[in-house]
Formats: sequence, C-alpha cells, structure tokens
Amino acid sequence: MELSDESAQSPKRQVILDELHKDIGDRLSRIDHEFADGFELIKKYNDTVTFFGSARMKSDNPFYEKARQVADVLSREGYTIVSGGGGGIMEAADRGASEAGGNAIGLNIKLPREQFLNPYVTDSMAFRYFFIRKVILAYGASAYVFFPGGFGTLDEFFEIITLIQTKKMMLAPVICYGSEYWTALDMFIKTYLLNNENMISPGDEGIYTITDDIEVIKATINHHRDTDNVFISRKEDPPEL
Repeated sequence: MELSDESAQSPKRQVILDELHKDIGDRLSRIDHEFADGFELIKKYNDTVTFFGSARMKSDNPFYEKARQVADVLSREGYTIVSGGGGGIMEAADRGASEAGGNAIGLNIKLPREQFLNPYVTDSMAFRYFFIRKVILAYGASAYVFFPGGFGTLDEFFEIITLIQTKKMMLAPVICYGSEYWTALDMFIKTYLLNNENMISPGDEGIYTITDDIEVIKATINHHRDTDNVFISRKEDPPEL
C-alpha cells in the first residue's frame, strides 16, 4: 500500500521544511538589504573606476606600484577609485587614490578567515555574498582596470566583457595593464575563440584594451567620460545592470 503525501510527511521532515522556508525568507531579506545598501553607497559618487587584481601582491611588486600610480593619476582627473578593499592590487589602488586626495571605496567580503580592509579606503562596505559584491563593483563604472591576478580576477574580467558583449551593460573601457601577463590570454581568445571556432563575433576581441601606458589609460577613460558615459540616456538597448 502506498503512503499518501500527507502520511509520508513525518514530523521531523516537516520541521526541516519549516526551517528551510524560514532560511529562504531570511536569506532573501539579507540579499535585498545588501543590494540596497551597496547601490546607495555607489550612488554617492560620480565617475567611478573599478580596479581588479591579485590580493597577494606585496608593496614591492612592480604591479603594486603601477596600480598605485594609475589610481593616483585617475584620482587627480576627478575619478573615484573602487576596489575590493583588501590587499595587493586593491590596496595599491586605494593607496594611490588616498595619497592623491581622492575617494577610495573598498567593497570588502566577509570570509571565514577575515579579509581585512586596507587602511587607505575612505568609504567602505562589507558584503556577505560574493555575487552582490560583484554587481556593485561593476555597477555604473566609467571604466574597469584589470591588473594581473588569479581565478577571481579572471572571473571578473570574463563576466564584465560578457555583459558588455551581450549588451547587459553599457560599453565602458576595459583596460588590462601588464602586456606580458595579458598577451597570452589575448592570443588564446583571438586564435581559438574567434578565428578557429567562431565562438565569438568579430569585434568582441576589441571590448578590452591591453596597455602598459598610463597616459593611454587616462586618455581612454577621459574620452569615454566626455563622450559616452554610462549614465547618458540612450533610446535603445538600455542596460540591465
């Protein structure tokens, strides 16, 4: 004899289901509040530039010093620097902005082994959820500057160029600093994704720019700000992010 759904529902199972439903409600509430707080933070600042790169680079690493210099130059151009708020490239970017007298927003993440907020941020928020933090890091930025990094940096890089490729985000400069690091990836994209397999369309390989010239970075970002900023209204293809 088959048991009915009602009789098969043991008291213990019902307790588990009740806890799951409660957890879903609590989680959705936390997600909602975290998104709202993150958007409110970013909305306080105009012309943000988000930096990505390895958290493991020490202050004596050449890329650390270059990130510091790029952030300094962009801060003096009136940009607010946004980073993940931790060490390495994030610290270097915030340090450059702070030393130039600019704004440095640190969007930190809560981890079992706490990622400490670097001392150079001028405003910050700690996130529970990685995916919300990623959205806020990308939201409304005038440009994205990528320095060499690990899986997390590459994850952010491919997500942002995919969102631009699919027009889920407005076109904005995606600049990769460190030609020695990025050229191999660029060759892979052009050789295997574009030419051999047609997995991307001609022009998609131009969404990002590889350069080691800080003046080129400044000019590229300034040109975008002056001619095609993300907050300038458009009649077609409105961004969803």
